[in-house]
Amino acid sequence: MPFDWSLNPYRGCQHGCSFCYARSTHSFLGMEADDTFQHHIVYKENAAEALRLQLDKWRRSRSGVQREVAIGTATDPYQPIEAKMKLTRQCLELLSEYQVPVSITTRSPLILRDLDVLKQMNITSINISINTLDPSVWRNLEPFTPSPALRLETVSRLVEEGFHAGIFMAPILPFLTDDEDSMESLIRSASEANVKFVMSSILRLNTSEVKSWFFQTLRTHYPQYVPGYAQLYQGSVYAKDSYRTETKARIQRLFSKYRIPVNEPFERKAAPVQHQEEQPVQLSFSF
Repeated sequence: MPFDWSLNPYRGCQHGCSFCYARSTHSFLGMEADDTFQHHIVYKENAAEALRLQLDKWRRSRSGVQREVAIGTATDPYQPIEAKMKLTRQCLELLSEYQVPVSITTRSPLILRDLDVLKQMNITSINISINTLDPSVWRNLEPFTPSPALRLETVSRLVEEGFHAGIFMAPILPFLTDDEDSMESLIRSASEANVKFVMSSILRLNTSEVKSWFFQTLRTHYPQYVPGYAQLYQGSVYAKDSYRTETKARIQRLFSKYRIPVNEPFERKAAPVQHQEEQPVQLSFSF
């Protein structure tokens, strides 16, 4: 993974993306990976307190190595609940105090609320996730996310403010967002937004729970594609190698055409990190 630590103040996500690989984390708590993932949000009430304990331990034991913290690797740190709880902001304030390198991944313009804190931090990158500009695909598969247009405006604003900000073009969805016109439209818009980079990633169905929910969504909105997906992902969490190779080649051609800097995820391996002793308290409520 291209980071050393990850930080997720919330478990579950109100955005309700049908393809979210983090759905399976609800099963760890004995909950379902279906709509429960969207409507039953678990939050770490003492996230900042627990984070300070871990940062203090790191400060005492570190050997001069700056370890990066990735925020939003599982669920969106700026999903709607953050507007009220402000747990992500509290954690950012602490990370700013310790000057720990931080990357953030989100689908939400709410990140702009925290520009004052972000400007005081050691931000390595801000990744705004957008996988399509098609309004139908967006609404069917990401029912409660901010619109792609708002997300493009957000990344453009972040670049204007001097951040190393770009687009996480993920996940690329076979038969839905992988055609030449769709990908070119998004990459061209990214170029017009003056993004610093684009990352791309093809859909990964990492567990049976995630796969089951995604296929259920396909049967509802795109039943004609179910057989194709079944063939592409037969016996694997990844699409077949031939599909991935061909799709990535087309993406690279578009990046070259629009002179988009490429920032591929998973470029390096992180050093092993021992599990921390402090376990944050978790409370939850339903929507």
